[in-house]
Amino acid sequence: MNKDFLLELLKTPSPSSQEMAIQKKWMTYITPYAHKVETDGAGNVIASLNPDADFKVLLAGHCDEIGMAIKRIDDDGFLRVEKMGGIGAKPAIGMKVEILGSGKRLTGVIGANAEHHGGVKDDFDFDDLYIDCGATSKEEMEQYVQVGDLAVYKRSPEFLENNRLTGRGLDNRTGAFIVAEVLRKLSEKSPKVGVYAVSTVNEETNMGGAYFAAANIQPTFAIACDVTFATDYPGANDGKSVDVKLDGGPVLAKGAPINIKVNKLLEKTAQNLKMDVQYELTPRNTGTDADRMRLTGKGVPIALVSLPLRYMHSPVETVSMKDLEQEIELLVETILSLNGNESVKPLED
Repeated sequence: MNKDFLLELLKTPSPSSQEMAIQKKWMTYITPYAHKVETDGAGNVIASLNPDADFKVLLAGHCDEIGMAIKRIDDDGFLRVEKMGGIGAKPAIGMKVEILGSGKRLTGVIGANAEHHGGVKDDFDFDDLYIDCGATSKEEMEQYVQVGDLAVYKRSPEFLENNRLTGRGLDNRTGAFIVAEVLRKLSEKSPKVGVYAVSTVNEETNMGGAYFAAANIQPTFAIACDVTFATDYPGANDGKSVDVKLDGGPVLAKGAPINIKVNKLLEKTAQNLKMDVQYELTPRNTGTDADRMRLTGKGVPIALVSLPLRYMHSPVETVSMKDLEQEIELLVETILSLNGNESVKPLED
């Protein structure tokens, strides 16, 4: 597994709608291993093996991360922001940010009211956030920043004890990494089916990239590779939700959107590998790229394989490298087990 490539992806700002830089790096990495690499009008990168095969498996991992969009520059040069994806106000307080300005990149800080002055109020919300870049006027900031420019947390990935990785935007640059590594490893084998690894865009905001990809490829089935909520830290589980833990293995979704036969293929592979898997429930929808892929064309059977993640949508998202490695292995071996004659219709044997 190429950890250097993973860290390079995590260091590259890729807020939803501005994924071009990370996509160029992803495309450069995957091109030597693919039979075909192409892009589309949404900004996806699609790498494939055996692109002429009738049986097609689509693996989608989104490369965009949550961020902030500049909505106003006040008279004193402070920046007011809008959500770009599901970013929260409280984790942002006191953080450094990198602004991807139209004029240049800037470092800013998100101010916090001092405890001496009453501290942060309980009803503090996103509209109360502001970024301080050190400017003294609106005119000064307008040299570098326009309304609509984006910002992300200025936070580098780091390894913790027990092979844990932490940083911003592991949701879901880890997924984009996983689908690339699956294709790279399959390129050394001889899969009997067509394999499409797609680094998708816009999942955090509208999932449009996944729609473009699946509508174009028309796969036999698709698997979204994303992250899910780990519940193994203080305050994370009230006893009413499914238990998911780091080092517990990849997480398979169960629910109405999920194709039961694709799940059985994944479960059989896990059994053969003597690999533990975990489960999450997606009764109505998955909240991932899988939802948009499923509703393209004549309909696409889907599954969701997720990486357990602590502290979702915070600057310190944390995963286990063991789980990440196992997810890659599970997907590689599942695809290698296919002969291209399998039916994923639930009522067919």
